[in-house]
Amino acid sequence: MSKLPVVSGAQCVRALERAGFIVFRQRGSHITLVRAEPRAQTTVPNHKELDRGTLRAIIRQAGLSVDEFVALL
Repeated sequence: MSKLPVVSGAQCVRALERAGFIVFRQRGSHITLVRAEPRAQTTVPNHKELDRGTLRAIIRQAGLSVDEFVALL
């Protein structure tokens, strides 16, 4: 398993868009992304740097592994 990288909220959103997610809405600094197949929804805070626990939760909600996410970056 790859080490979890330090990424910003914008980088995370771009990586999830490559995985088939689309931006559903934004309220303040939080961006909600959804994917139709397989059904998944996740919210990404648009911060300069995401905490490791937050990033790990986003990757888990997206149904990806850390290695898959790193490849999308």
